[in-house]
Amino acid sequence: MFEALSERFESAWKKLRGQDKISEANVQEALRDVRRALLEADVNLQVVKTFVADVQEKALGADVISGVNPGQQFIKIVNDELTKLMGETNSPLSKAETAPTVILMAGLQGTGKTTATAKLALHLRKESRSTMMVATDVYRPAAVDQLITLGNQIDVPVFDMGTDANPVEIARQGIEKAKEAEVDTVIVDTAGRLQIDPTMMAELAQIKEVIDPDEVLLVVDAMTGQEAANLTRTFHEQIGITGAILTKMDGDARGGAALSVRQISGKPIKFIGVGEKVEALQPFYPDRMASRILGMGDVLTLVEKAQESVDIADAEKLQAKILEAKFDFDDFLKQTRLMKNMGSLGGIMKMIPGMAGKLSDDQLQQGETQLRRVEAMINSMTKEERKNPELLSGSPSRRRRIARGAGYQDKDVSKLVSDFQKMRSMMQQMGSGQMGFPGMGGGFPGMGGMPGMGGGGFPGMGGMPGMGGAQPGFRGYPGMGSGKKKKKKGKKKKGFGEL
Repeated sequence: MFEALSERFESAWKKLRGQDKISEANVQEALRDVRRALLEADVNLQVVKTFVADVQEKALGADVISGVNPGQQFIKIVNDELTKLMGETNSPLSKAETAPTVILMAGLQGTGKTTATAKLALHLRKESRSTMMVATDVYRPAAVDQLITLGNQIDVPVFDMGTDANPVEIARQGIEKAKEAEVDTVIVDTAGRLQIDPTMMAELAQIKEVIDPDEVLLVVDAMTGQEAANLTRTFHEQIGITGAILTKMDGDARGGAALSVRQISGKPIKFIGVGEKVEALQPFYPDRMASRILGMGDVLTLVEKAQESVDIADAEKLQAKILEAKFDFDDFLKQTRLMKNMGSLGGIMKMIPGMAGKLSDDQLQQGETQLRRVEAMINSMTKEERKNPELLSGSPSRRRRIARGAGYQDKDVSKLVSDFQKMRSMMQQMGSGQMGFPGMGGGFPGMGGMPGMGGGGFPGMGGMPGMGGAQPGFRGYPGMGSGKKKKKKGKKKKGFGEL
């Protein structure tokens, strides 16, 4: 999401490059691109008009700041206005004075409401809040079973009364059960419809009246664009909601929903769904989203994802191994799997400042394919070989066996071993002076302890020797190079380690 919008904004900045100051003439040209970008992203027309007018007013009235060029100043103004448009600050969930806190989930069918219920339950459990889910969707086939399955997956209990009971009664008894169990938060999943209808609204209103929820969250599909904002407003007018959860934010949606919901409905976006996995739910921070839209990355979210994935004790052990040049293939596998837990390579790249749009989807896909290739070769090694990479340096027979087991050629394994040894030596040199976060350095897992990415690198994302010949931008995975590269005339394209 937002790739097209980010590209359009980049085009707007170019209009102001080389200018001495922001004037009415040059800002109009930039604003045309901003307006076009927002309309193409399916942002509500009235929202676009208001936004562009506000940006123009701020831009023309802005004082010239010493050392800041007009393009940078304009970006700052757009960033501030985007943040304001989406709500300025994160809107946390309410917490009842006396337990349990009750959250009512609403939405149309097909928006991912039941999955969002489980995602929210897991998010709260990670915050050490005991949670229970209540299944009141007795209409959609297997909806109750789906919630029970998800509950088992995340170890959160589900209260249900089958599909023959009245949804209002299920909700009432579910709250009573949560009180008896002294549960901190209870989340009530309700039935969706293919469209808003009086029957659906009447049932929702009844459930709301009976359970008196602290939060009423509307689950909205981000793929519907500005219609998501209109839907949020309609639900609020008829039922009264406290916020929205935008799902499918990792899809091909153009971004109009995220930019329109708050302004049109008056209600904040509280969470966003960023993947199909039950862990893929993030609190919504307008300032971080604005930064991501403008191609400036989202380091704070990246840090939080890394901190969730890393084990401090393991990280400290890894730090010692790096400093002593004892980093082995098992450690490498552990770090690549850590990265996978944090999301796709493309998703992580977008959060790193300056990396958005640097690599095509094909290049990112090729990078992930090559990661699997290296993993296959390492998995073909014995435990002893993974722990002692030196065993492979002087043993062609071991390398041949590994190559056959992984389905690759001898030279691929030889390249992997050679590059790994070089990488380990580099990591020792760089780690001794650049360690930050325990075990990895550079501030958080993966960004600093591994060569590449300006003195570091994500686990397996550039900077590890051997991948430089595979494709532009991916420098450094052990054994992932494509062999010798032909020398090219002209400017060398930057890889991760050179950006």
